[in-house]
Amino acid sequence: MSLRRIVLRDFVIVPSLDLDLDQGFNVLTGETGAGKSILIDALQLALGARADSGVVREGATRCEIAAEFDLPASLRPWLDEQGFAAADDSLLLRRTVDTEGRSRGWINGSAATMAQLKALADHLVDIHGQHAWQSLTRAEAVRGLLDAYAGVDATAAASLWSDWRQARKALESAAERQNTLQQESERLAWQIGELDKLQPQPGEWEDINAQHGRLANAQGLMDAAREAAAVLDDEDSSAASLIHRALSALQAQAHLEPAFNDAIEALQAALAQVQDTVHSLHHYTRHTELDPSGLEALDQRLSQWMSLARRYRRPPEELADLLAGWKKELASVDQAMDLDALRAAERKAWGTFEVEIKRLGKLRQQAAPKLSRAVTEAMQTLGMQGGRFEVGLQKLDEPQAHGWEQVEFQVAGHAGVSPRPVGKVASGGELSRIALAISVVTSRLGQAPTLIFDEVDSGIGGAVAHTVGQLLRQLGRDRQVLAVTHLPQVAACGDHHLLVSKRQSGSVTHSTVTPITHEQRVSELARMLGGNDRSEVSLAHARELLTA
Repeated sequence: MSLRRIVLRDFVIVPSLDLDLDQGFNVLTGETGAGKSILIDALQLALGARADSGVVREGATRCEIAAEFDLPASLRPWLDEQGFAAADDSLLLRRTVDTEGRSRGWINGSAATMAQLKALADHLVDIHGQHAWQSLTRAEAVRGLLDAYAGVDATAAASLWSDWRQARKALESAAERQNTLQQESERLAWQIGELDKLQPQPGEWEDINAQHGRLANAQGLMDAAREAAAVLDDEDSSAASLIHRALSALQAQAHLEPAFNDAIEALQAALAQVQDTVHSLHHYTRHTELDPSGLEALDQRLSQWMSLARRYRRPPEELADLLAGWKKELASVDQAMDLDALRAAERKAWGTFEVEIKRLGKLRQQAAPKLSRAVTEAMQTLGMQGGRFEVGLQKLDEPQAHGWEQVEFQVAGHAGVSPRPVGKVASGGELSRIALAISVVTSRLGQAPTLIFDEVDSGIGGAVAHTVGQLLRQLGRDRQVLAVTHLPQVAACGDHHLLVSKRQSGSVTHSTVTPITHEQRVSELARMLGGNDRSEVSLAHARELLTA
């Protein structure tokens, strides 16, 4: 399983490129400035890396990158879950970027987010950059390398650490604020007691105002209902009487004029509505009574309500919510005053966190000597005979989100010297070789089917360079390897050779990538050996490298 094909359109200085890639160890070489890392940059974009308008070739409106991979079986469930169609055996990623910096992505022809493209990256490609040595002096990166080697995932520990810190902070804050909290509790309890006398309910203010309005105007309301009922039905000239007369007149002639039927139906309906209304009005007058005592009670409640609203400077309709808020705040204050409960919560959070970080620490302690031995062994073949590499674990005074351990890489450049932190004792060239050794060791454990090494061989040469080439070729037996290199010894070890070249067309530079074999490859190795001077000596040396 590997990267099958990569297609570029108007990417940086590449107008168009369709490149099929093979299994095994693939080397990419070319003159300085030819764009040897363009393929890697493009591949990272296809896998969701951040992009800007600068990747669009000058004069074009947008660039396009497509990368086709063999589909790992492990990704099929993820594709199904995310709603992407799974082709028989391939996975196609596509990305476009325009001159405004706008970007779009696709997975197997369906629109995808950058986060979804990034989610695929670790399953498809493992990239080791030319500045990998710089991470050897950064604590976080060093710990990440060990954790990757040990199979440690500190995500859960980070979440538990956050829970523990919050619990501890709550306990410390409560202990410092006991006097203040006591005063706050007493204040809230008194205010709640005042409002509890009223016991305001949500929506009650509007209800009692409506009730008060009805009781205060009860006599006028009853008079209006009686008068309306009389006008509708209790008099000779009432609405009901007039409708009856109209109905009788029309019904008497309806057998001669069918057009009257619609009017008759309308009048019958109107008469029914009038009769219903009269019934309702009579019911209202019979069941509505003057209630002076009820009106007085409402007056008192409204007065109490307004008094409390003025005291606490809130609109009357907010008193019910204010009371509920105070009760919730009092519960929170009382909880904060319960130091025993807070101590118990802190101990529980710490206990859960401690179990997890002890588990992580055990995995790191088991992996550290294994990684030390593996990198030390690789160093012997990279011109550091007698050198020793050690992964140091130092327990912190207080655990952090990642656990108890501070991880440090230590190295002794030759025999008879005690290992010391790499940043203090290793030269730039040694750091490069140590980083390469770590890359080779950790790459063997990864799951990505394609490994990419971007000029990780800087700072080495000679026999060591040949060893690097052999190591990468060996990795290529199990997985697809792509390596950008400037060393002929490394390039000669490749199973397949890709030449990156540039040409000038007026003021515009174009870059191309071409597979080369046989004499073309000899010529390229000779250029790498002797610059532009492809002498018979450099050509012979190139053939010798290929033969070896």
